[in-house]
Amino acid sequence: MSFQFNLRQRQIVDLAKQTGGVTVDELALRFSVTPQTIRKDLNDLCDQRVLTRIHGGAILSSGVENVAYDARRAMAHDEKEQIGRHAAGLIPNNSSLLMNIGTTTEEVARYLVRHEGLMVITNNIHVAAILMPSPGIDVIIAGGLVRKSDGGILGENAIDVIDQFKVDRAVIGVSAIDDDGALLDFDYREVVVARAIIKNARHVILVADAMKFTRTAPVRIGHLSQIDSFVTDRVPPEPITDICRHNGVALEIVPGFDDGDQGRNA
Repeated sequence: MSFQFNLRQRQIVDLAKQTGGVTVDELALRFSVTPQTIRKDLNDLCDQRVLTRIHGGAILSSGVENVAYDARRAMAHDEKEQIGRHAAGLIPNNSSLLMNIGTTTEEVARYLVRHEGLMVITNNIHVAAILMPSPGIDVIIAGGLVRKSDGGILGENAIDVIDQFKVDRAVIGVSAIDDDGALLDFDYREVVVARAIIKNARHVILVADAMKFTRTAPVRIGHLSQIDSFVTDRVPPEPITDICRHNGVALEIVPGFDDGDQGRNA
């Protein structure tokens, strides 16, 4: 840690490492200081590229490394839950579905458990475990190496399984979305599976919270123009909104998180 950071700022960074992100209100309460003091701390840390500002707080800056799985699950949990609920509502009964690795796709799975007549193919062990007990859902797991950090299944075997299907819907998560519409992630092995999922679905649903607009990652999955429906919790930056509009991507903003327009914005 750079020597110019004070003790409170170092503690803020330690908290961000534990949880993936911090909020102004929580930090002000924890350290018994004003929100203005915390905002200055966060601005200092962001100036040094240790943290990245988001609405109401900051997250770890991560250009080459992903945040740990448990921390990702805790980040924007309420937003992911509502994104999951909304996305599940876009998936009809009696359909086939591909789902990739991600904490947001897992939230979609939690709201699919009462669906009927689904066939779900996934390389996400957690999605499979959530859906397996549901009597109306058949689950197919793509084979391959299981990544211990998050239960993702990677490799050529997973792609070979996915390539055997042409499904009605796919639900994919990403680690970052650039203003130019690039969909990004951290692990090339994970990315090639996500590409196969996009290729083998008639309708692709992207699920991503607003933090993804502020992050970056080094590996390109594809482009927003390849997506059919994009479910998120806040209106994206204007360049991303324009890409959706010009490419016929249905932009679905879940209610309750954005101060601006809510509901469907095609």
